[in-house]
Amino acid sequence: MKTFNTFTRNMARNLRTAILCPLVFATTALLVVSCVDEDEYPDSPQGNFEALWRIIDEHYCFFDYKQQQYGLDWDEVHTRYQKQFNDGMTTLQQFEVLANMLGELRDGHVNIYTPFDVARNWTWHEDHPSNFSDSLLNKYLGTNYRIAAGIKYRILDDNIGYLRYASFTSSIGEGNLDEVLTYLAPCNALIIDIRNNSGGLLSYSEQLAARFTNQERLVGYMQHKTGPGHNDFSDMKEQRLKPSQGVRWQKPVVVLTNRMVYSAANEFVKYMKQCPNVTVVGDQTGGGAGMPFSSELPCGWSVRFSACPMYDVNRQPTEFGIQPDHHVALNNDDRSRGIDTIIEYARQLLNKH
Repeated sequence: MKTFNTFTRNMARNLRTAILCPLVFATTALLVVSCVDEDEYPDSPQGNFEALWRIIDEHYCFFDYKQQQYGLDWDEVHTRYQKQFNDGMTTLQQFEVLANMLGELRDGHVNIYTPFDVARNWTWHEDHPSNFSDSLLNKYLGTNYRIAAGIKYRILDDNIGYLRYASFTSSIGEGNLDEVLTYLAPCNALIIDIRNNSGGLLSYSEQLAARFTNQERLVGYMQHKTGPGHNDFSDMKEQRLKPSQGVRWQKPVVVLTNRMVYSAANEFVKYMKQCPNVTVVGDQTGGGAGMPFSSELPCGWSVRFSACPMYDVNRQPTEFGIQPDHHVALNNDDRSRGIDTIIEYARQLLNKH
């Protein structure tokens, strides 16, 4: 077994497929997988606690940001939670306390996976208005919308195209995108609705964004962990978006967002902000910009967390979300009349072009 403090210098190789939504756990898409040395930490409540605390201490990538944001002190967390572990704890009690400790990170990418439950933190969207309604969405889509793999799309009555991509866990082929954009080509403009898209594979978000640029563009930066210290990172590496070889959209676009836009979907918004004729409308995204790292506790439970920070073109972290160009919320009066305020705002914006 590899010890969890063995670092790999090949972490960036899996960038195109590494970002996952908060509860997706696919070994083919994880950045790095390692496990603890069983000789160092026994399979006991105290051993599992010490192993988990140290795994996070050596690999988690947002300690500085969390300390600045709300005063997180990981050493203090160790002192406080160590007192809660004893040999008489049940499996469920261990899980609860370990999950509570990880909750101190306030990160939707931090999870423990057991045979009976998944520890998760959803405060990135639970404490905010949803700004999304399935019933309103169904009214706008109607019954005659088209479906291409993970995308639903149609032409609205003002000749604006509407494209709904609900999750980047749903694959979409280049041929699908060619067909979708060819069908929508007569439209004057396009709305891309990714509200409630909590992520998936980064390759799908890049694949879609590549349809909205005619030249290679700098879209951000990333780093990877190079050692066990909280500030042991590589230099920033450029993220560049290359134009697709398929059909590319040349007209105005509005991207709709809310707090449940997370992880790979958060990255999609970052990419689209650097493309021409693109406006982002709705609420701030949920964030979740860190690339996931996977490890294992002595008891066999898997743990996943953010280990590779990502930044926008101004070298600012996108972990805590991306602001829209126009803040718009669902209006209760509009909702009662069957109107999606955010979609209607986007249509008004596009009809001015």
